[in-house]
Amino acid sequence: MRKLFALLFVFGLAVFSFSALYAQETDEQATSEESTVSEEATMEEAAPMEAAPAPVAASSESSSDEEVSGYQVMKRYFIDGDWRFMSFVLVCLILGLAFCIERIITLNIATTNTDKLLKKINDNLANGDVNGAMEVCKATPGPTASILYEGLKNAGEGPEAVEKAIVSYGSVQMGLLEKGLVWISLFIAIAPMLGFMGTVIGMIQAFDRIEAVGDLSPSVVAGGIKVALLTTVFGLVVAILLQIFYNYIVNKIDGIVNKMEDASISLVDIMATNNVFKK
Repeated sequence: MRKLFALLFVFGLAVFSFSALYAQETDEQATSEESTVSEEATMEEAAPMEAAPAPVAASSESSSDEEVSGYQVMKRYFIDGDWRFMSFVLVCLILGLAFCIERIITLNIATTNTDKLLKKINDNLANGDVNGAMEVCKATPGPTASILYEGLKNAGEGPEAVEKAIVSYGSVQMGLLEKGLVWISLFIAIAPMLGFMGTVIGMIQAFDRIEAVGDLSPSVVAGGIKVALLTTVFGLVVAILLQIFYNYIVNKIDGIVNKMEDASISLVDIMATNNVFKK
């Protein structure tokens, strides 16, 4: 279910992003056509309309400033940064966010109230009901309950067998908790690299234009330098965003692991207190 949600998120975000880019391109074409038509119309009606343009221009400028949002600005800069490099950065963002959301959902489900769980186990063991304690662990989701279940299952073989089962199964649960972190760290590393690659290629294009024109004017190199700077900015933004999620996930895993260790130690003490180990 979590993988299905992550796949739906990836598909929806990809469709939304590419549709937004396509809409932005069509809007820019439409506005350019409208601007040319309006310029022709204003050239024809320039004489009788000389007194009125000041308030009209002011109102149009204020309305355009109100309509432009941060999302539209980012979208425009994304398109200006050359889709050949920006699309790879966008893919890193989409896939990285999908892995982050899947891990966050999994870890939230894996979080268990260990104090409440140990109290139920203690109540069952105080009555000599080991099977009841095992059923409590089976009914509780999360890796902590699974580890405690493995320990209770080996209760008849002594405390050493219980500790060995807890350690062995704990390493398995640790691997499951850290699943997907390698891919998130990969996208964190790749995103700025792609941005730097766009920077280098943009500078190469700028120098190619200088060589072709033979003149070092701002208009000749502005396009290449703009692509270089925008790809770097978006690559760094993606890496920073994914790094924040990565640190949150690692912190969440550390908290779950600490609770697992404390619960396993407490389980051995509870079993020893209630004389569960058979001699």
